[in-house]
Amino acid sequence: MGIDQSRYVNVSSMGTCRLCGRRSKEISSFIGLCRECIVERPDEALKIAEQKHKELRGLFSLQYPIPSEGIKCDLCGNECRIPDGGVGFCGLTKNEGGRLVRPEDLIAEIYYDPHPTNCVPMEFCGASGAGYPEYSYTRGREYGYYNLSVFCIGCSSSCPFCQNWHFLEMLREKERYRISKEKFISYIHDKVSCVCFFGGDPTVQMDKIIDYCEEARERLDDRILRFCLETNGNFNKGLLKRFATISLASGGGIKFDLKFYDPNLSKVITGMDNERSYECFEMLGDLHRERSRPPFLRASTLLLPGYVTPDEVEEIAKFISSISPDIPYSLLAFHPDFMMRDMPHTLRKTALECKKRAERHLKRVRIGNPWLLV
Repeated sequence: MGIDQSRYVNVSSMGTCRLCGRRSKEISSFIGLCRECIVERPDEALKIAEQKHKELRGLFSLQYPIPSEGIKCDLCGNECRIPDGGVGFCGLTKNEGGRLVRPEDLIAEIYYDPHPTNCVPMEFCGASGAGYPEYSYTRGREYGYYNLSVFCIGCSSSCPFCQNWHFLEMLREKERYRISKEKFISYIHDKVSCVCFFGGDPTVQMDKIIDYCEEARERLDDRILRFCLETNGNFNKGLLKRFATISLASGGGIKFDLKFYDPNLSKVITGMDNERSYECFEMLGDLHRERSRPPFLRASTLLLPGYVTPDEVEEIAKFISSISPDIPYSLLAFHPDFMMRDMPHTLRKTALECKKRAERHLKRVRIGNPWLLV
């Protein structure tokens, strides 16, 4: 989209922790905190991080922290209380004269992604042939078929390492990205075998996503059409249950990006408590056990250098395994982006050690984008 990232962050080769003074390439100069201080001195770290998130969000005229006085919006796990004239954390919901107002249509960008797609759990999903013939058109990869990619604009977290961060600029022109239900369904031609909602994050528009999927399923009930989500997991639990039922029946799945295990790392770096995400992941365990092919519940973690360590990955893997050791887990290499453009790529040896640790607990572990490792 021709976005100049240099407007938002200055690239340097070394970050300094504002609490202990340590310098390292694996300390974000934007956050200005090392992993050890975040974990061991969380109250002090959070005060520093809150100011940085406020700065980040302010660049896009977005709210920080989560508004806490006004009418409650319960569309996602943030449960904003929006004051009169204010806007929710997502940038989509407003309080106009004591009434919550949102765009009538889904705010998203839609495009076709030919199979085999770049979907994070692609080795295990229906597009790989898993679940043939009930959920897949082919015994192997669905060559000649497409994923309808729905890039949802808006999010419930504030990640300075976001690798799809351009949605923040798209929010400024959200009226350009209105997708009506009829337009959405018109995109689903005979060679579309799955629809994936990602972003940004779908959590802040789940009511519309459910409505659109239910209508598509009703009209196209005689064919294979999988519905999937990639998400941070910060859901309204009732809406999650409704979508999960649709997705399970269609042969689709839900992939959670479990960014951190330690709650202090989550609060400081993403600006979001991760408790709701883990609760929602665990809540879907029974549905996952109902269908083995293709697996319904999936997970991933971005290997953010200096912050996501092999120990952190192993704790996440233990949690996933407590639900089912068959859940696919993808480890994703980090590349410098957004506010963390000064950070290094994930080291190959670190990724391999993370994979080894995760495999102590899980049967299906993969490095999702090994070409980015150094």
